[in-house]
Amino acid sequence: MNEVCAVIRPLGEPGDLGWVVMAHGEQYAKEFGWDISFEALVARIVADYAAGHDPAREAAWIAELDGRRAGSVFCVADEDAGTAKLRILLVDPAARGHGLGARLVAQCVDFAREAGYERIRLWTNDVLVAARGIYLSAGFRLVEEEPHHSFGADLIGQVYELDLSS
Repeated sequence: MNEVCAVIRPLGEPGDLGWVVMAHGEQYAKEFGWDISFEALVARIVADYAAGHDPAREAAWIAELDGRRAGSVFCVADEDAGTAKLRILLVDPAARGHGLGARLVAQCVDFAREAGYERIRLWTNDVLVAARGIYLSAGFRLVEEEPHHSFGADLIGQVYELDLSS
């Protein structure tokens, strides 16, 4: 049996930013039928990060499986100085089952804790069942839920939070 090489590395290689946007757009359209407005949202998040993030307070990572990009996560500052936001977690379907999602979330949480944040929040949608399992396993708890129509679909938006002070 061949061993796979799974690594989490800082975002920063040529093509990383574009890959994050493209992979989200393609994957969410294929899996959930979401329209291009979701890809546009991801592009805005990525562009804002690239235009000027504070490396002491914000970071992003790429998961690679056998040298190929297979996932991503971003940790960015919230408007509330004590809160970090976990953004745009993704694991390519072909790379699932290797623990990359849990490792990406753990990397983000560890960074937020080391950066001095009091809590980390994330917004997701109820249809993202696998991601929800990762968040709950990492200790996040559901704090808000609200139906909305976005990305061409009727969804239930969810906000999860993890206290980092312990």
